[in-house]
Amino acid sequence: MANPNIAAVTGIYGNTTYLTPSGTTAVVLLPNAASSGTVMKINQIIASNVDGTNAVNTTVSLYSNGAVAQGSAPSGGTAYPIVSTVSVPANASLIVVDKTTAIYLMEGQSITVTSGTASKITYSISYELIS
Repeated sequence: MANPNIAAVTGIYGNTTYLTPSGTTAVVLLPNAASSGTVMKINQIIASNVDGTNAVNTTVSLYSNGAVAQGSAPSGGTAYPIVSTVSVPANASLIVVDKTTAIYLMEGQSITVTSGTASKITYSISYELIS
């Protein structure tokens, strides 16, 4: 697992992706493969509660190793919570990360999410893929 030199950048690509987990166990929101040769600068993560009646808990973590496909359970490694079991009110959103608290996702790491109720939190993540 190398740490790419971002001073020798050949490209910066802006991306946004999203996921609404169908279960209540941790799943990968954004993976960075172990040999990708890239680093990802996470600019924003938003957890939006789509339940019109009930608050729903959310956990968002930086996961060492376990960089598997989006929506899959992480494999190996350790979860390091960014936010842990935070209640998101009905029809509201939680800004987990924004540009003032940006983080880097290194090779072999992933961002994982856990929802307290299945199919009730939609996560969106905006990031820059740096190579």
